[in-house]
Amino acid sequence: MHTVAVLALPDAIAFDMATAIEMFTRVRLPDDRPGYRVVVAGDDREVEAGPLRLAVDDGLDVLDRADVVVVPGRNDPSVPTPEPVLDALRGAVQRGTRVASICVGAFTLAEAGLLDGKDATTHWLAADHLARRYPAVRVDADVLFTDNGSILTSAGAASGLDLCLHIVRQDYGTAVAADAARLAVVPLHRSGGQARYILRNRPMYQTATLEHVLAWIEENAHRNLTLTDIARAADMSVRTLTRRFTAEVGQSPVQWLAGVRIRHAQELLETTDHTVDRIAAQAGFPTTSNFRAQFGATVGVTPGAYRKTFRL
Repeated sequence: MHTVAVLALPDAIAFDMATAIEMFTRVRLPDDRPGYRVVVAGDDREVEAGPLRLAVDDGLDVLDRADVVVVPGRNDPSVPTPEPVLDALRGAVQRGTRVASICVGAFTLAEAGLLDGKDATTHWLAADHLARRYPAVRVDADVLFTDNGSILTSAGAASGLDLCLHIVRQDYGTAVAADAARLAVVPLHRSGGQARYILRNRPMYQTATLEHVLAWIEENAHRNLTLTDIARAADMSVRTLTRRFTAEVGQSPVQWLAGVRIRHAQELLETTDHTVDRIAAQAGFPTTSNFRAQFGATVGVTPGAYRKTFRL
């Protein structure tokens, strides 16, 4: 039987902890033996997890005997992690223990220096912050989880289920993992990545320079627009427009326009019964084949698969 230690950190996200506890506790082997012993460990005997106050039975020394350590996210991942926790995580990795983070728990692993030079993911809203704060980490915001061998990370909270099932599959094979997935009423494999859950290019930027043209693009994305058209609407030269877009939104005008069209297509797929051909035209794509190619490259699944997942 493998031992899974779920860390109880100050201000932990209770859902992240419960995901690991529930998933691993319910794993049964073919002879009906439990596949995992699950313990909750921390530096304090009691921690607050949002509105909950949790009693912690085991200290950090239990990590010495764990096969897997799960690191949940915290509501404010910018708050420093207690140094004994960081030391315990470093020690676990040195012993070859697998350490897996859920959601913004990746910040704790990065703070411990365990993600330097490695692929990692986290919730898509926090991915840019993780990349800026820890530039040595190769952040990929589009995947559901990453596996570097002994160090694993997952994206948003639900992706923690994907990561736990991945670990079960590594330990006991596909049949046991599939049985655990059925008990949890979740798919063993999800197609696509985190990208398909993101509404692309939501206009969050409030700048005197670009606010007007971003609104104009929203209203006119269905048209056959050129870079010159956008520059004219912004009352700028193409060169100035491109420079300011890159500086203020991190994309070129054409990339931003493509993202707006993808988002409009996502909304139509979710809320209408229109054909893919019609949606491609309504969103501003020149051809249906172009729409399918761009949608698949950006979102990670086909328009039809996206609709099946998100149809209201």
